[in-house]
Amino acid sequence: MSDAGDLFDEHAAAYDEELAQGLSASGESREYFANGRIAWLARCLEELREAPQAVLDFGCGDGSTTPLLLTILQAQSATGIDVSEKALAVACRQHATPQIGFEPLGGFEAQAKFDLAYCNGVFHHIAPHQRGSALALVRRALRDGGLFALWENNPWNPATRYVMSRIAFDRDAQMLTPPETRALLRDNGFQVLRTDFRFIFPRALHFLRRMEDFAYRWPLGTQYQVLSRKAG
Repeated sequence: MSDAGDLFDEHAAAYDEELAQGLSASGESREYFANGRIAWLARCLEELREAPQAVLDFGCGDGSTTPLLLTILQAQSATGIDVSEKALAVACRQHATPQIGFEPLGGFEAQAKFDLAYCNGVFHHIAPHQRGSALALVRRALRDGGLFALWENNPWNPATRYVMSRIAFDRDAQMLTPPETRALLRDNGFQVLRTDFRFIFPRALHFLRRMEDFAYRWPLGTQYQVLSRKAG
């Protein structure tokens, strides 16, 4: 995963600007999507009657999403890990608190203590032959029966491909289809619980967004979540 670290170290200074340029086609900010992902995850956890207290943010980047894992999920602690030292420096400076910590991936000790792992848009930056190792780390970090919420960009949606083509650090990404993500999880010790598709309509069609709460099983959204459980 060192290549991903080099990539995001290279783009760390301009990360916000480059991401905003891509997302501008949707009319929304990164905060809109981050809040939407965690809010949807909260709904899924409520349906499962799960209330995770210790959360791992795998591939946390600059840490902007990590606090949401506490505020929206009402968890007690969150730890963000990443391969980019420059991104982690930003995370520590802007978001570290007594309840929120950040660690480099290389120094992280997975000790089966997390109730939930969250990951967004990371695996398409990990070389296919290294994805199993990344999942093994997540699995070691989770307690028995712990949950893993893996979000990825939907390659079946043309809008997703268009947005990614506008983002410098996404142009060479190797995207995963939902079946590929589910198979990857199953092959690496996870039980797949559900797959949900979100973010269908851009801001210009915001009046249609209520439909998304009923269409999440259809592969229309620009992103999808595969929620899984650490298998015994």
